[in-house]
Amino acid sequence: MRKRLTALGYALLVVGLAFGVAGGVAYFRVQDGYDSLQAFSTAQDVTLSYNEDGELIDRGSTEEAQAIMSLLEDDWKYPVVHSDLDANDPLVDTASEYMFMMATINYHVLHGTQEITLTEDAEYNGEVFAAGTYEVPVDGRYWTGFDRLHPLEGPARAQAWTGTVHGLVGELGVGTVTHSTLQMGLALSALFAAVGLTFMLSGAGVVWASKAKRDETETSGPTEIPDTIPDDLLDERKVDATV
Repeated sequence: MRKRLTALGYALLVVGLAFGVAGGVAYFRVQDGYDSLQAFSTAQDVTLSYNEDGELIDRGSTEEAQAIMSLLEDDWKYPVVHSDLDANDPLVDTASEYMFMMATINYHVLHGTQEITLTEDAEYNGEVFAAGTYEVPVDGRYWTGFDRLHPLEGPARAQAWTGTVHGLVGELGVGTVTHSTLQMGLALSALFAAVGLTFMLSGAGVVWASKAKRDETETSGPTEIPDTIPDDLLDERKVDATV
């Protein structure tokens, strides 16, 4: 039995060591990813703006920044980590900072106005649009919110949601997903390490318990059985038999 417990203990130690190694490998791979993302962010040199009080601003206004944050948190339901928005580190290199920059681009497009010029009269659904220049508000509409066949909305959509806007949004989305994935990888490496430590402690405990039991048995030795029955016990048995 002791040998089986000892073998089980060593097996648990090996399993724990394997989990520990896996956690270490995952941790170093995650760190490589963080280094790459940091280098990418530094090369782009995109930063957020803060005022002298450390408050986030956009185009010099805290109100604009708050409106953008409302778009991000209330409309898009993104869980912003406000501690990532640090005035001492304005470089955009975390998921929340990438998402805020993405929301900034979308906010200004959604609240912008596009100038459309018709060189000739146009008719659409029974309505005639005379040749001339029109101010077409985006009015909070995304790409799919426009009628592309409309003589004013169709061109306004193309001018508002340009390829550059889509490209920037896509690039920022990649940064967000990359940072979030790295955070998940870091958590996974910590989980591997914790599981490995648990197995190793359990294995060490089983080995220690089995050895302690063996040492106790060897120290106490076997119980000796007397070859003869003491006289007093023998006399008591004789009395009982007589009665």
